Amino acid sequence: MDHRKTTFTIFLSIFTLAAATTAGDRALSFLEPTCSQTADAIETLRNRTPVVFPLQNFQSWSESCSVWSAACSEEILTVAKRPENVRWLKSLRRRIHEHPELAFEEFETSKLIRNELDKMEISYRFPLAVTGIRATIGTGKPPFVAVRADMDALPIQGTVVLIFQPAEEAGNGAKRMMGDGALEDVEAIFAAHVSHQHPTGVIGSRPGPLLAGCGFFKAVIQGRTGNPVLAASAAVISLQGIVSREANPLDSQVVSVTTFIGGDDLNVMPDSVVLKGTLRAFSNTSFYQLVRRIQEVIIQQASVFKCSATVDFFKNQSTIYPPTVNDEKMYEHVRKVATELVGPTSFTVVPPMMGAEDFSFYSEAIPAAFFYIGIMNETLGSTHTGHSPYFMIDEDVLPIGAATHATIAERYLNEHGVFAQ
Repeated sequence: MDHRKTTFTIFLSIFTLAAATTAGDRALSFLEPTCSQTADAIETLRNRTPVVFPLQNFQSWSESCSVWSAACSEEILTVAKRPENVRWLKSLRRRIHEHPELAFEEFETSKLIRNELDKMEISYRFPLAVTGIRATIGTGKPPFVAVRADMDALPIQGTVVLIFQPAEEAGNGAKRMMGDGALEDVEAIFAAHVSHQHPTGVIGSRPGPLLAGCGFFKAVIQGRTGNPVLAASAAVISLQGIVSREANPLDSQVVSVTTFIGGDDLNVMPDSVVLKGTLRAFSNTSFYQLVRRIQEVIIQQASVFKCSATVDFFKNQSTIYPPTVNDEKMYEHVRKVATELVGPTSFTVVPPMMGAEDFSFYSEAIPAAFFYIGIMNETLGSTHTGHSPYFMIDEDVLPIGAATHATIAERYLNEHGVFAQ
């Protein structure tokens, strides 16, 4: 028997594993490890339906195999592993994987298989059950044995929602997106952010608090009969004691005055002084405790110097960001996907950071996980924060990010869909 025909029969016997895909999934079509490396991944993507590819009267290809032995099995495996046959098998799998088709709609898949059968001059009957094929190899005489491979794709059991959000940097776009229905019917959400602190392709996250809650304040201190400059100066000094003297040292918090605006005349006391600043904390309890104490300190210090004060936290402008807290189960989902996709050495548990993200509004509403993908590449100069004028990205991270997002979504659906219940 022609070795290529034999390899084709081997291909048919593993077709369910090699060609299985999910309808609509193109992001995974060239990811060999995801689709064929582990038993878990195979089970996740496995097809479960029709096609009949019979094999008739498997002829031995040498007289020595008229009585089967271990050497015969080894010979078949050797033929299957020949580089030209491996390339052929991979090429077919990828072509099938690029065009997943649902039950009784496998027209392109069936056409591809028939073309390969024609090239090898293997006879077949078509159509059976709309798109099915019955091919035969051998003498056409008894005994007959069949090998089946199904070729339809498993439909996605669920829906992936893609949220393209504006105004993350300063406009609090997440909250407005939610107000306009972005999370309608969504039960879990994931997001990634590039990181110049980790080598390209390294994925990092942590369970629980990941990023701090962030807010801003503006205080206006009016002089009345007092000195607003002294009052404002005392308030700045007293604000520093909130964290150093009142906060739990194991619960990281920040209060910073970043702007002090008084008069610009060298010989005239200003009527008022404006203070602006920021506050950050890793829990809502600590965050709103800071809000309360900042207001108290500024108003009371102003009164000591016979001044009045008002403090605005811009609540109407929605500039308060709550802490970003990763749900334990969603974090574990990210960790599992990442370690299987890029390897355990390319996943790291990161420490909490004082940066803030309006993804936190999503994480308050539904189970969520936020993670980083490294872009650090000193050779390219990709070593600067995203807020630096020297920022650039190592674009080799792009396919890793795309694959990670796609796999996170696909596996979530697989593990929470119909077949997981």
